Amino acid sequence: MRYIITLFATATPALAEVPKVVADIPPVHALVAQVMGDLGQPDLLLAKGADEHDFQLKPSQAGAVADADLVVWIGPELTPWLDGAMDSRPEGASALALLDAEGTVRRPYGEAKTDDHGHEDEHADEAGHDHGHDHGSEDPHAWLDPGNAQVWLGLIAADLGKLDPDNAATYTANAAAASEQIAALDAELQALLAPVKDKPFVAFHDAYGYFVDHYGLKQMGSIAEGDAASPGAARLADLRATLEAGEVLCIFPEVQHDPALVSQMAEGTGAKVGGALDPVGSSLEPGPGAYAALLRGLAQTIADCAGS
Repeated sequence: MRYIITLFATATPALAEVPKVVADIPPVHALVAQVMGDLGQPDLLLAKGADEHDFQLKPSQAGAVADADLVVWIGPELTPWLDGAMDSRPEGASALALLDAEGTVRRPYGEAKTDDHGHEDEHADEAGHDHGHDHGSEDPHAWLDPGNAQVWLGLIAADLGKLDPDNAATYTANAAAASEQIAALDAELQALLAPVKDKPFVAFHDAYGYFVDHYGLKQMGSIAEGDAASPGAARLADLRATLEAGEVLCIFPEVQHDPALVSQMAEGTGAKVGGALDPVGSSLEPGPGAYAALLRGLAQTIADCAGS
């Protein structure tokens, strides 16, 4: 009997394992989770409540990055703390840097550029930007353009399909379904934000350019620069002058940052202090629904203040 059981066990082929996937931030994790569906769950590095600008990998997380079959991340422009762990991965290990991925719309920090007809140019950064890792000017918050998320879903499915051919069709189908959901979400948010497109606002830091460009909003500036560094006195003075001129309807604090400075800036200017924006979804419960919750939360918070 023992001999028969041994033969049976030996003759049974080993089942292929679903790839081990690591994602850097909640919106990327949400997109990967949607593509993987019921087949598996990716690991998230930036846990709920953490700040992507000030984060250090735990040894266990560095080990997970090293051992992952696939790492999906925005790139070093957003999470330079992940660079070292990426260098420790075996040669040829799969990784998908979304900001550099083909089809991704990219922009520099600062005001959106326009063509001669006043239309926003989605590729305006290409004229003066060589698509290298210029950490000082590249705006890495590209997930705030839902069009980018739709592109990335297909790329994630393709990479997973290469690692796990038996389930390639499932990954592709999941990505297509998720893309349709994002298209429906986009239409919903376009309608929600349409009444406030001409309502000027100020944000805590320069993270919302993709969202502003995509939905045609009117952002008048930000307290901190793109890396959320502490603003200088001259920057604050210029922004205060803009607020005192009555040019700004709303000013928004941000999750993970003290709202006191926002309140001080708004005091006596007539600008309303809105709810806290959360560009990376650090306050949300991680999972496949986090991407939609992130965009919907931004749009609703802006509409609630600017539309009131």
